[in-house]
Amino acid sequence: MPYFQYKAVTPEGRVAEGTLEAPDRAVAEARLQEQGQLPIKVVSPDEVGMFGSALQLPWKRKHVPRQDLLLFTQELASLLGAGLPLDRSLTILGDLTENDYLREIVRELLREIKGGRSLSEGLALYPQIFPKLYVSMVRAGEASGALEVILTRVAEYLEGAEELKNYFVSALIYPAILALVGAGSIIVMVTVVIPKFAAIFENAGVPPPLPMRFMLGVSALLTGYWWLIVGGLVVAWWWWRRRLETPSGRLAWDLFQLRIPVLGGLLQRLEVSRFARTLGTLLRSAVPLIQSIHIVRDVVSNSAIAASLEGVVVGVKKGEGLAAPIRRTELFPPFAVHLLEVGEETGRLDDMLYQIADTYDRELRTAVKRLVALFEPAMILVMGIIIGLMVVSMLYSIFSINAVPL
Repeated sequence: MPYFQYKAVTPEGRVAEGTLEAPDRAVAEARLQEQGQLPIKVVSPDEVGMFGSALQLPWKRKHVPRQDLLLFTQELASLLGAGLPLDRSLTILGDLTENDYLREIVRELLREIKGGRSLSEGLALYPQIFPKLYVSMVRAGEASGALEVILTRVAEYLEGAEELKNYFVSALIYPAILALVGAGSIIVMVTVVIPKFAAIFENAGVPPPLPMRFMLGVSALLTGYWWLIVGGLVVAWWWWRRRLETPSGRLAWDLFQLRIPVLGGLLQRLEVSRFARTLGTLLRSAVPLIQSIHIVRDVVSNSAIAASLEGVVVGVKKGEGLAAPIRRTELFPPFAVHLLEVGEETGRLDDMLYQIADTYDRELRTAVKRLVALFEPAMILVMGIIIGLMVVSMLYSIFSINAVPL
């Protein structure tokens, strides 16, 4: 039976740490609650890792990873749900938080609250850590008197976003390694192996065949002008970054991405899912619709879709509802628009938004899985053809040397 390391709050308000033997995490948490303790963090030894916590490099110390923000939100919601006052909860979290920078922020938040500010006002002082979505939902929770419920929804939103991001990263690791290995193999053959054939033909006193001449030319270009190629790529990358920093350049690029045959559909599903889940979370947290749309506009990364939300705000102010202005943008799939119409007709707009997000999350995962499954053999095939042609050319060159009469 595995052991779980835990941190919990005792009935006296102290933080207790230790290990507990249980078949799974749920049973461990239940046993702590039976003992009158409020579980804050329960993890298995495998999750703790080799060093017990994430290793922070010097240039990463002034950064709060999304996982630490999620853990802070979950712990604060648990403490408030257990009936602890906000200042006492922040005091406990100031001792529990492992990230040094986040610990400083939590203690500053405690000072601000003791000075008369609300939690949302304190969070708004750190926009690089707590986004506008986070602050607005906390403000709505304070106004409704259900801050712990709102924080739980924020944690669910952050957890879903982190899970989707981790899925993409995991799906792209193998194709990325495959591409790097294949490209590295080709570069080694062109810059190291192929040049040796030039000396062989020079010593034999015969001209190399056409395929070998072509590869020797490519090799000479890469070995003799690599600095020019690298410099050109750096300049092109700098120009492209500057271009994307302009509103017109960013808008043109984002529109182009949406029109790419396969990738455009994936990006559209991703942005629609992000839009729907964020807007649904805000509406369910009692944030007004127009204010929610303004917040969602900052969350959506595609500037073309974000710009179209300005027209949506105008339509909502005119009393047209949400579905009709979104339909006019022509950037949202018809299925999503139909579900929005159903949500408005039934008065369950937030539920329909969550359904849209869940639907497109599933479609996105399926599409990414299919694309990766197609991309891997296609890349292997292309790399195999390139390397095979190079090997055949080298063998043909060797045979042509042997055919030369002595």
